[in-house]
Amino acid sequence: MTHEGGCLCGAVRFRCEGEPLNVRICHCRNCQKAMGSPFYARALFAQGALSVTGETARYASSEAIDRVFCKVCGTRLFSWRRNGTAAGVALATFDDRNAFAPTAHIWISEKMDWVKLDDGLPQYQATVPQ
Repeated sequence: MTHEGGCLCGAVRFRCEGEPLNVRICHCRNCQKAMGSPFYARALFAQGALSVTGETARYASSEAIDRVFCKVCGTRLFSWRRNGTAAGVALATFDDRNAFAPTAHIWISEKMDWVKLDDGLPQYQATVPQ
């Protein structure tokens, strides 16, 4: 299965092959700041399953993650693991924005107080335990 998407202005397009490793909503402070939003809803794909066309820029938001965005319009597209394993793709950037439904909330220990989680999904204080 192929899933495509892109940025607001259309300068960056991407294609994901296959199904995501997981689909989660992250409430950590880094994601809040990077996305300019209370949380980051993303589908995690192996980096080899993702192809990108167009000019992007990167910001190393931590030792482990680069945030990747369109150089033209600034749309935040990916959280790219620096170790080469996986990339989170922002759910709202897929052409079919309803293609994936989250299965868990992570880092709720850093969730904004006014966000109410009543969707019945599992909630984890940090990341999902292994």
